Amino acid sequence: MPTWLQLMLDSLPSLLWAGLTFTIPLTLLSFIFGLVLGLATAVARLFGPAPVVAIARFYVWVIRGTPLLVQLFVIFYGLPSAGILLDAFTAALIGFSLNVGAYTSEIIRAVIQSVPRGQWEAAYSIGMSWSQAMRRTILPQATRVAVPPLSNTFVSLVKDTSLAAAITVPEMFQTAQRIVATTYEPLILYILAALIYLAMSSVLSALQVRLERRFARYGGFLEARA
Repeated sequence: MPTWLQLMLDSLPSLLWAGLTFTIPLTLLSFIFGLVLGLATAVARLFGPAPVVAIARFYVWVIRGTPLLVQLFVIFYGLPSAGILLDAFTAALIGFSLNVGAYTSEIIRAVIQSVPRGQWEAAYSIGMSWSQAMRRTILPQATRVAVPPLSNTFVSLVKDTSLAAAITVPEMFQTAQRIVATTYEPLILYILAALIYLAMSSVLSALQVRLERRFARYGGFLEARA
């Protein structure tokens, strides 16, 4: 067996374990928290009072206007100067959640605005309150439109978690870096890490397609084509 192949096989369990214990949990938790934050931010920008709208806009402006790596460094290396100490995983989780929240808020805001005004009026005409109309009428329709861009955000997040290696989170990419430090074979190890990320992204992309088709049954492109 070629030496490079043997090295890949020997390193694969360590990379997969790092992905299972750090990369995947970091991705899932960051997306969930970010999605909740994004929904709250979008609703605040659309329906909140002026001071709340200003705060929400400022948050989105700052996060979208600065690199994710810089945000992680500020949280992990900068906050200790202010007396706030965070472990690496928590810092990464906060950084990714804030980043996802800013980007998903723009997606959610756009899809809520895409729901025709008549849907609000129809909900109010049958006695629904604002919160009932939002939960039962607006968000279900907006969700179908939001699935593709939110799915793309999730797939991108899987790859972006590799940046957590810069703040010492022992996720998959940093595990590859540690193996490189002992084997001196960066090309082989980084290609292996890239292949694992590619496999994960491919699986998620396939699931995205199935999810889009499922939601398309309730209206949209497939219905129009039929």
